[in-house]
Order: sequence, then C-alpha cells, then structure tokens
Amino acid sequence: MNIHHIRNATAVVEYAGKRFLIDPMLAEKGTMPPFGTGVGLPPAPREDQNNPLVSLPTSMDNIISNIDAVIVTHLHSDHWDDAAKEALPKEIKIFAQNHEDATEIGNAGFKNVEVLEEDTVFEGIQLIKTKGEHGRGEILKHAGEVCGVVFKHSNEKIIYFTGDTVWYEAVQEIIDAHKPEIIVANAGYNQFLVGGPLVMGKDDVYEVHNTAPDAKIIAVHMEAVNHWGLSREELKNFINEKGIASNVLVPIDGQSYSF
Repeated sequence: MNIHHIRNATAVVEYAGKRFLIDPMLAEKGTMPPFGTGVGLPPAPREDQNNPLVSLPTSMDNIISNIDAVIVTHLHSDHWDDAAKEALPKEIKIFAQNHEDATEIGNAGFKNVEVLEEDTVFEGIQLIKTKGEHGRGEILKHAGEVCGVVFKHSNEKIIYFTGDTVWYEAVQEIIDAHKPEIIVANAGYNQFLVGGPLVMGKDDVYEVHNTAPDAKIIAVHMEAVNHWGLSREELKNFINEKGIASNVLVPIDGQSYSF
C-alpha cells in the first residue's frame, strides 16, 4: 500500500491493486476565495489570502492518471473543487457520503456516482463509511454533514481516513471497532474567529494515539487553506514533547508512505 499525500486532505492511495483519489482539491494556488465573510461564513483568519495557500506538489496529470475511484467525504471546496470537477473524467467512479452529495456531483456531469455505505465493496475492497462531526456546538450549523472511510482488504493493512472531524466518542468507537493500523487524521485545527475548531488539533491527535497506540497516524489538512490553526512545526514540537514522534507522521505536501 502507498499513501501519497498531495495537499490539504487530498491523497492518492494505492490499495490492493487499485488507485483511489481522496477529497480532490486541485485548484492552482490562490485561485479560490478565502473561507470567511466573503463567502457568507463567519470571519476567519487570513481572509486577505486566497485559497489554496500553496501550489500542488506535482502535476495534475500525475495526480489523476489511472485513478480507479474517487472518494469525496463532503462537498466543501477544499475537498471537492471546480478544478477537480473539470479535470476528472465524467465516467470515473465516485463515492459520495449521502444521496444529497451524490445528486450534486451527478448534476456536475458525473455519471457513475455511488453513495458510500457501511458495507460498500469496490473491486474486492471494503469501503466502510464512518461518522464525523465537523466541529462542536453552534459551528456545526455552518459545517454540515461529513464522513470518513475505513479501507479493508485481506492483503493490506486497515486504513482509517477520519475526514473532517474533531475527536469525539464516535471516533474512538470507530478505532475500537476496526482497529486501523494506519490513521490519516485531518489535523490542521482549522477554525473561524468564532465557534471553535472544525477539525482535529494536537490534543485530538494525542487522543487518537492513546486510543490506537500501535497505529501510524498521518496528520494532514495542514497549512493549505486560510483558516488553518495548527502548523506542522507546532505539531512536530508537540509530538516530540509527548514522545510519540515515531507514531505520528507529519508529511510535507507531495510526500509518500508505503506500508
């Protein structure tokens, strides 16, 4: 298995002989508006900077070539953007979290969209939709519904992509139930100036580690969009202080891991 971290939550996963594209944000640097008041959201940090904040680390062709399926955990523009809609072939297999998202993706011209379930099987690979909460309290009204996904195959390690969620009891239940050996955690502590975090921060990552002490945790969704709240450097310092740096990986954009 190989996990190629692209940028933000975007990844290319080679798993049991198939290539999956996760949450494609493929726009060129600075071509999307910042999250915040300009797009009808609460005020946010760095509203003077357009998204994405960083360029793709490799060419679009390298990212989308030979992809067997796309998984879109939700439709926020840093997980499913106009560049992805334009670049991906309309016949490609896409998994969406619910019927509403599937309909919207279909309305963009995609012809092979399936709703991810807890018992989905694709080419012999189990794809298990998992719960997530994109924040806590009032901010959930703005954040909306999200999901994660667990990959299982007899010849591969179990991977859990948390999606955009904070740490809460359902994440612990997912880890306890599926015992993932690899956990890809969206851990940029993104937030607006009101309402608290939308995704995991360093303390959440520590909770994940404590629940799955033998798992490798890959921390992503960092420093790529304007409302990020946790830098790679701060997370690295934290995991060094906690003595868990061998278990928590903090990739740069474009980095790959094989397991």
